[in-house]
Amino acid sequence: MVEIAVADDAIAVGDRFSVTFQRTLRVPSDGSTYPLPPGLGRLPVLPVEAAGDLAPAFMRERGGFFVPLYQSEALWLAFGGAWWKPNAVQVGVGAVNAISAQPWEAPLAAEPQNYLVCPDQLWLDGINAGDGFVRQFVAVELGSGSTVEGQLTGAEEVGGIQLRVHEPRPGRFPERPPERKETLLSGRPQASPQMGLGAGGKLRQKIYPDPYGVATWEPAGAAAFSVHLVNSEQYRAMTGREPPPSPVSAALYTEHGLPWFDLYEEDFQDVSPSERLAGVDPLADEVEPVEIDAGQVRRIDPGGRAGEC
Repeated sequence: MVEIAVADDAIAVGDRFSVTFQRTLRVPSDGSTYPLPPGLGRLPVLPVEAAGDLAPAFMRERGGFFVPLYQSEALWLAFGGAWWKPNAVQVGVGAVNAISAQPWEAPLAAEPQNYLVCPDQLWLDGINAGDGFVRQFVAVELGSGSTVEGQLTGAEEVGGIQLRVHEPRPGRFPERPPERKETLLSGRPQASPQMGLGAGGKLRQKIYPDPYGVATWEPAGAAAFSVHLVNSEQYRAMTGREPPPSPVSAALYTEHGLPWFDLYEEDFQDVSPSERLAGVDPLADEVEPVEIDAGQVRRIDPGGRAGEC
């Protein structure tokens, strides 16, 4: 059985595949399509068992890992893998496949393709919306009706992120890395306390088709695990320590040419409202689209390679 372990805030599956969860800026859902936002560092990853009885019952039952995420942030998944022996990876948002919108239980399939090939796919920033763009992964409370799975299934929400990592069939790839002259992946294009993932703004990112074919991958025996998303209050209750401070600020949004469009101040209480003020009708939102100089935004992947978005 393939070992699944966490080290340096990366979840490693066996000796070749890994995934990290990178915090980033939320882009607005204003109809515009944006370049990939910058990585702002790895989110901390802890095994559910480390929280013991402080973890909610549903987490203890499902096991896996958990990461804290402020609702003023978004996240993207960064994959590590071996170029000489890749993996097929299925990604779920709750109980829905993030690539095909099929139920999470659906096996590997080619039509429609419901998996990624890693490391061909270096990262995933959101659900596959087709035509070269994705809808950004953003955190929302379960039960709000805003999660992807809540909108598509209408069933009780599972929340979090699910992953299944499939090995190639024997003999399809070498067991040891052969000699390779060119630089590895050089020039590759970059494309409630319980929380789930909603679909945020549009980002330019392609989901690459499988160049090897679905028959390349072992359909059974995949390494599967859940990653629960928790807010700052629950992280504090489960670990006894403060979540890492978020680098996200209004100034950082301005620096990258994005509007500071939504602020969730999770660590502050609220002054009781005035009933008279609460009854005032709000003005309609009028958000001006912001052009971004794509050359100013840079992303650095876990291997230290930088590229222009």
